[in-house]
Amino acid sequence: MEVGRHIIRPYRPGDRAAIRTICADTGFLGQPIDPVFEDRELFCDYLTSYYTDAEPESTFVCEVEGQVKGYVMGSRFPKRKARFESRLLPGLMWRGAWRYVTRPYNAATRRYVHWLLTRARHEVPFSPPDVPHLHFNILPEARTVPTTRAMVDMFLQYLWENGETQVYGQVVAYEARRGPALFQRWGFKVIDEREVTKYRELDPRKVYLYTILKDLTLGHSVYLKDAGAGASHDSPTLQ
Repeated sequence: MEVGRHIIRPYRPGDRAAIRTICADTGFLGQPIDPVFEDRELFCDYLTSYYTDAEPESTFVCEVEGQVKGYVMGSRFPKRKARFESRLLPGLMWRGAWRYVTRPYNAATRRYVHWLLTRARHEVPFSPPDVPHLHFNILPEARTVPTTRAMVDMFLQYLWENGETQVYGQVVAYEARRGPALFQRWGFKVIDEREVTKYRELDPRKVYLYTILKDLTLGHSVYLKDAGAGASHDSPTLQ
C-alpha cells in the first residue's frame, strides 16, 4: 500500500534491526529512550523480540525511500506470547542484574529499574484476556495522520481476514491532550486507565496509559463510518 512517499508492507526478516532502532528511538514519549533507560539492547529484546521472532506475520512496516521508518505489530495469540515471555524474562533479568552491578548503570537507569521492580505492575491498566493486541511506533519525520491510519488499517484488516473480532492496545496520553473522545473517533473504547510515573523526573506532565478496545464487527478501520468527517488530526501513540 502506498501513502504518498510512504509504503506500508508486511515485515521482512531484514527489517529486524530497523524495528529495534525505532523502538529505542521512540521509547520515551515518542523520543529516544536513552534519558530514561540506557540499555537499548535489553529494552528492545523485551519489547520487540516476540513480534519479530515468533509471530512476524503480525508485523507491518512503513518504508520511506527504502528505509523503514515505522511499524505496527501485535499478536493474535496471547497465550503463545505469554509462554515466549516466560522463557525470555529470566535471561533478561539476569543480564540486567549483571549489568546493573558491573557497568554500572547511570542514575536515570537505576531509577527506571527501581520503578520496574516496585511500581510497574500497579501502573499497567487491565488487558482483556485472549484478545489480540497491537502497538505501533513511527519516527518523527514519517509521522502523518494518513500514514498512521494506513498502518493501523492494514493491521486491522489482517486481523479481520484471519477471523478476529476484537483488538486492544495500550496508549500513552499526556494530561488533556488525548483522551477518550479521540480514541472513540478512532473507533476504540477506553476500558481502563492508569497514571504512569516512570517519566516524572524528566517530564512534568501527567502521563496516563489507557487500554482501548475495538470491536471489529462494527468496522475494521481506525475511523467509524459516522466519525470520518470530524476526525481529529491528532493520533494516539500506542505502546
